[in-house]
Amino acid sequence: MKNIAVIGAGTMGNGIAHTFAQNGFKVQLIDISQESIEKGLATITKNLDRMITKEKITEADKESTLGNISTFTSIREGVEYAGLVVEAATENVTLKLKIFEELSDACPEDTILATNTSSISITQIAAVTNRPEMVIGMHFMNPVPIMKLVEIIRGYNTSDEVTHTIMEMSKTLGKVPVEVNDYPGFVANRILMPMINESIETLYNGVAGVTEIDTVMKLGMAHPMGPLQLADFIGLDVCLSILNVMYEGFKNPKYAPCPLLVNMVMAGKLGVKSGEGFYNYDESKKAEKVAKQFI
Repeated sequence: MKNIAVIGAGTMGNGIAHTFAQNGFKVQLIDISQESIEKGLATITKNLDRMITKEKITEADKESTLGNISTFTSIREGVEYAGLVVEAATENVTLKLKIFEELSDACPEDTILATNTSSISITQIAAVTNRPEMVIGMHFMNPVPIMKLVEIIRGYNTSDEVTHTIMEMSKTLGKVPVEVNDYPGFVANRILMPMINESIETLYNGVAGVTEIDTVMKLGMAHPMGPLQLADFIGLDVCLSILNVMYEGFKNPKYAPCPLLVNMVMAGKLGVKSGEGFYNYDESKKAEKVAKQFI
């Protein structure tokens, strides 16, 4: 299985494509937007240059990696010879179901269909295909080329053979795969998102400021970045989407998103990608300046 199709050239998609290509796989990077593809390739190139600067790879490694990537704006053309498809589109259930319906029809019968969803039911996604036993979750962490963890999520019908194949393939990428079952939020986000949400509640209730909350968690709990900074990095819209999935899935009020988070997303304050969230990123992508609203 050396041909891998990756759907979506955004942050996660280009990171997944980069990782497979760097490890010798032929990658078909697919996005309906040529502009998104070009931005994705530019990001991959920049990240490879950074690795050269740090002497982790050579110029030849970079050229080999880029040479392993071909691009398509048509799903049907891009998946024609794929042994594995990894979907990394926006975290929107309607969009994902539509993509998997198309993949079910367009892919060879033996193609494994994986999704990088961070919270949406694998079983629900598999149900719209003609091969539910061959649908699985591969939840990579951001930034994909660096982070070791991959959550491997079994849907209700995912076969043992497919699970074993994807676990072993993940190891060839230098990743550490962890098998989990299909419940809202899986493991990573079921634990992480309530922590982020509670941090936002703590700010919302005036217990402490942005910097103070993040400092407590960094110095007191040895977290590499504070939860509010991490929320900005993930994207507040993504955090809200995941919390909504868990709230709807469990019907438990502990997963209800904080009103402050809801308002910030409606106002377009999404974190790093919009230039402002809990911090302001106009001058730096680092969380060095608290957003004016919270000063």
